[in-house]
Amino acid sequence: MRQEILFLCHRIPFPPDRGDKIRSFHLLERMAQIAPVHVGCFADDARDMGFAPDMAQMTASQCVLMRDRSRIVAGLRGLVTGQPLLVSLFDNPELHRWAAKVLAERPIAAVVCYSAQMAHFVPVLPEGVRFVMDFVDFDSAKYAAYGAQGSGPMAWINRREGRVLLDFERKVAARADLCAFVSEAEAALFRQASGLGPDRIIGIDNGVALDYFDPAADFYGVERGNGPLLVFTGQMDYRPNVEAVESFARETLPAIRVQCPEATFAIVGRNPTRPVQALTAVPGVIVTGAVPDVRGWLAAADVVVAPLRIARGIQNKVLEAMAMARPVVASPQAAEGIDARDEEHLLIAADPAQEAEKIVALLCDRDRAERLGQAARGRMEERYRWSATLAKLPDMLFGSAPPGMRAA
Repeated sequence: MRQEILFLCHRIPFPPDRGDKIRSFHLLERMAQIAPVHVGCFADDARDMGFAPDMAQMTASQCVLMRDRSRIVAGLRGLVTGQPLLVSLFDNPELHRWAAKVLAERPIAAVVCYSAQMAHFVPVLPEGVRFVMDFVDFDSAKYAAYGAQGSGPMAWINRREGRVLLDFERKVAARADLCAFVSEAEAALFRQASGLGPDRIIGIDNGVALDYFDPAADFYGVERGNGPLLVFTGQMDYRPNVEAVESFARETLPAIRVQCPEATFAIVGRNPTRPVQALTAVPGVIVTGAVPDVRGWLAAADVVVAPLRIARGIQNKVLEAMAMARPVVASPQAAEGIDARDEEHLLIAADPAQEAEKIVALLCDRDRAERLGQAARGRMEERYRWSATLAKLPDMLFGSAPPGMRAA
């Protein structure tokens, strides 16, 4: 009997041009090699929606809907219904109907959900249909951390979201045959929180497209000044990224410029918020906004930085910089989950003072910086090809692991 796959994800998994799309794109690409895939997902805007025809070349069928529920409406509905706000934000009756129709009409053998907010679109499944839940990150832990650090109404909302979302994640995991997280560290945390074992909760590392993120590839370079260039890449309306660059620009960079007065910090990524744009007032900071190809900026960087204070799982930005053979200085949070030896493949700095110290040391020792970058590239080739990280996907989808509970 022909086996097909239903893939539900919160953001259109095409193209792989931002963190959450990178993993979902490669999952889709690999699943499409295994069996026909039906994709249900959301578009954030007209740009996202414009990619639907291209994605259709990879799918057996698809339903791409514009996400139009505001955060305020979703928040109020979530508070009234007791739903996590994240789930309420992504609710849509049309996608419920489409998913049910695909399950009724097609020989679906596996349902794959990408990110917790999509799990409520999975109805009670027929016997023999596997439910694979890729949580990616332990999201409730992230909201709990936001709540613990803040104060006022937003801190209360984040603490509430952490509690309610954790309860939702546990219930989803109880239904699923198999749950994946972006690293073994994240999986271990959730096993502890859920009480489920390693037969049900596993880590699947992110990979990196090594043929694309290759310093020898053909890409446009960028013009840079005479001084050292420090680069951060990421989606610049994402709170952890915003907080990271604010801290680096206001605390770390001034300390670096005491010893390297011409050092420049480039913040590279689309949708910079007003606080990010305001950092251009800090001497030595530039904000690029969206760029057609991030590789030029990575290749030009003397050091790539990842000073995230709140981070979950494996950071694509770090893998990409290492694949481009650049020396990386990362926070412990940004380096968590990456299988690399400290001081051999990347440097870890716990606070702005350590960041400045380690970056200045690299800028003053170009041979060491070159060795670090080459070792980073070697580690990516050895460990982080997508073909390697997703090698067990066929068994996950159509394996013989005992099914989980299927209560709605």
